[in-house]
Amino acid sequence: MKASQFFISTLKEAPADAEVVSHKLMMRAGMIKRLGAGIYNYMPMGLRVIRKVETIIREEMNRAGAVELLMPVVQPAELWQETGRFDKMGPELLRVKDRHDRDFIIQPTSEEVVTDIARQELRSYKQLPKNFYHIQTKFRDERRPRFGVMRGREFTMKDAYSFDRDVESAGRSYENMYAAYCKIFDRLGLEYRAVAADTGAIGGDRSHEFQVIADTGEDAIVYCPTSDFAANIELAEAVALLAARAVPAQAQAKTPTPGKSTCEDVAALLGLPLAQTVKSLVLATDELNEAGDVAKTQVWLLLVRGDHELNEVKAGKLEGLKAGFRFATVAEIEEHFGCKPGYLGPIGLKKPVKIVADRTVAQMADFVCGANEADFHYTGVNWGRDLPEPDLVADIRNVVAGDPSPDGKGVLAIQRGIEVGHVFYLGTKYSAAMNAVFLDETGKPKPMEMGCYGIGVTRILGAAIEQNHDDRGIIWPDAIAPFTVVICPIGMDRSDEVKAAATQLHEELQALGVDVLLDDRGERPGAMFADWELVGVPHRVVLSDRGLKEGQVEYQGRRDAEASKLALADVVAHLKGKLKL
Repeated sequence: MKASQFFISTLKEAPADAEVVSHKLMMRAGMIKRLGAGIYNYMPMGLRVIRKVETIIREEMNRAGAVELLMPVVQPAELWQETGRFDKMGPELLRVKDRHDRDFIIQPTSEEVVTDIARQELRSYKQLPKNFYHIQTKFRDERRPRFGVMRGREFTMKDAYSFDRDVESAGRSYENMYAAYCKIFDRLGLEYRAVAADTGAIGGDRSHEFQVIADTGEDAIVYCPTSDFAANIELAEAVALLAARAVPAQAQAKTPTPGKSTCEDVAALLGLPLAQTVKSLVLATDELNEAGDVAKTQVWLLLVRGDHELNEVKAGKLEGLKAGFRFATVAEIEEHFGCKPGYLGPIGLKKPVKIVADRTVAQMADFVCGANEADFHYTGVNWGRDLPEPDLVADIRNVVAGDPSPDGKGVLAIQRGIEVGHVFYLGTKYSAAMNAVFLDETGKPKPMEMGCYGIGVTRILGAAIEQNHDDRGIIWPDAIAPFTVVICPIGMDRSDEVKAAATQLHEELQALGVDVLLDDRGERPGAMFADWELVGVPHRVVLSDRGLKEGQVEYQGRRDAEASKLALADVVAHLKGKLKL
């Protein structure tokens, strides 16, 4: 293609509302144009990248045996009411009414619709397993859309759904999709990790996130450099850091800590390690009556070491908390502890509470905790001697770098990542709710076992840029660059020799199937080079009168510090080697 036939719209500066690198560079490179909050036009340069991503996804999904269909963006509310998600999903689900006052939703995902298809079309065990997928527009009404395509309201996603006859078969489908996803991200040319993850609101029992590694990522990925362990920080198991509880060596003492309401301040005042303090967090659960009013409230005290943080996802899986919890109100805290937050602890409670200790806290001795009195803490506190054993000991904290790996094969490290894919084993969560059953060999109806598998197509663009950029612009992997090679002829409008050589090279590369662009705009060299470094084309060939007289051209890879000279006769072979043709 020639640049004069394409649409190129680069900017020297990013708009003021662009926050992260990918947003700034996509705007400057003319890949997206803002239409509304979290809604973008994908311009020709950006759309070329999207189409390349989609092609790789389609090829690997088809190779894995999935079957493509297309489900609508607008879906009847009745299907979502069957599963209860019409009410449960909250304001992120965009609800609309048609002219007949019937309820519809703008799809954020398609579990309900695809399950409706399955219950109508898949009647017998002989039709299973089956995997349907589509690449379609999604909409989630984010409260605060930001970061360009990273957290927009409208986006493109590939979602797939598997249907199986039993758990064993569903496990094979899951593994098949997991392997397909690895092939997809390998082909995209991105550095990524597949990490064990929490299933979240979508439900299910087994889950892995595919995270593109980037320092600017919102997610923390926990992994062991010396083993295969990797998990989302919400799921990563935190082992006890103490092998056994030491024998008490101190007497319990009520110690003045005036104005010191945090573990950090208390430790500094007392000259103790922060790891010797215990942090108190107070939760509450409400039991409702038939009218939906609160009939009974249970207050919980969760204890973690002073240098650790509570993991709310783990806490939400505990018996008694899994139905839902909230942080206790100040009034509830004063009622049960006789003190405002800042000096809370498990000793001297006014009313009973359920006490949950993190695994490490349960092994601590001679620790420091709040005295339930302003400006005082207890020191030298020990389980069994000074307070009863906790009601429950559980893993309720976030891991930190340096913790032992749960597999016992090293210590943990943490890096940032951007979630671009997720695979779930759903079980019968949706099929049971929607009566999606098949007849087994004995003629008995059974609910289908389901899995769902998503890839954020447009989000991949932002993640790839966050991982691959420099101060000059984007650095696309070859597989998804808008153009793989750009030919930059200097003075093409003034030199027949340059024009002829550039045209011939363009035609030769096109004949080889290379996605090549000939910049015939007549721009000055500096402006021309700056455009293609900003856009991120991986390979650049420069032709000039002076170089051609010497039989040479200049080649520069986007990651190369400087250009290298090649014989004109060798440039095609050189590019074939670089592109592995």
